[in-house]
Amino acid sequence: MKRLADVKISTLDLVPVREDKGPAESLRNSLDLAQHVEKWGYNRFWVAEHHNMDGIASSATSVLLAYLAGGTSTIRVGSGGVMLPNHAPLVIAEQFGTLASLYPGRIDLGLGRAPGSDQMTARALRRERSGSADDFPDDVAELMSYLGPRQPHQRVIAVPGTNTNVPIWLLGSSLFSAQLAGQRGLPYAFASHFAPRFMHEAIRVYRNHFQPSAVLDKPYVMLGVPLAAADTDERAEYLATSVYQRILSLIRGQSLMQKPPVESMNGLWLPHEREAVMDFFGIAMVGGPEKIRAKLDVLLEQTDADELIFTCDMYEHADRLRSYEILAQVARG
Repeated sequence: MKRLADVKISTLDLVPVREDKGPAESLRNSLDLAQHVEKWGYNRFWVAEHHNMDGIASSATSVLLAYLAGGTSTIRVGSGGVMLPNHAPLVIAEQFGTLASLYPGRIDLGLGRAPGSDQMTARALRRERSGSADDFPDDVAELMSYLGPRQPHQRVIAVPGTNTNVPIWLLGSSLFSAQLAGQRGLPYAFASHFAPRFMHEAIRVYRNHFQPSAVLDKPYVMLGVPLAAADTDERAEYLATSVYQRILSLIRGQSLMQKPPVESMNGLWLPHEREAVMDFFGIAMVGGPEKIRAKLDVLLEQTDADELIFTCDMYEHADRLRSYEILAQVARG
């Protein structure tokens, strides 16, 4: 079993939007967070493609990554992920080839199979493209061909992109991408920050199907983990109510704008909604330093993960910074 000190820790920023602040403030906070976690020794900083969600400001993912990479110097910056059905592989190769040319050795390309949006939004994004998730394996192969060395008689090339060999990750919340990542010998990131019930099975499928490749000689698993750390357990539980409210809004199809924490969730959710939120938040790290350390030890014992990527949606930016600072101290302490 890996020890906590041996496991890399990273950040997945959902770039949350508060109604009283707006997206501009959220984007500035994202860069500020990236600069802080870089200083605290985090390995990578990812943002994810979301569309038609008023509480998440990371829709133009590659544009945001350029801003984040330009404002940092050492931390890896990438997508967690780009939803490939929404795009032509050549366009993504050109975008990430450009990023890799500007910031060599620092760019990751995480790919998702789901559209990450509703059907109306998907049509608005794709226009004439079918964008089927069934095309995902072929789209991944096409994208990898654009980022690799130019082949004889290759007529379509990505400029920039060719021979940048941007590291590709497959992301998933089910078993399909786990199997594909294993068969292709690619690193795999599981979205246990919102689909924890499938985590163990996805890890098993990935490792069982893994075939060594030019990229990896053995499986590499990264897990998404919700984080709400504070100086005391009580403070952490209080701050986590902002996240509970956000997930509740997602379940209800309501605005995802951040809400301030509350003393109690009683009266805000029905019993079945509470159960759904807690299921969604199943492997969350909520608590003070000692509780966080104990929970992380259990998670690593159960999964033997190679890396953990944490998402923290606290209402106040200062509380979010403190949460990641505590995690860094716990992980390296």
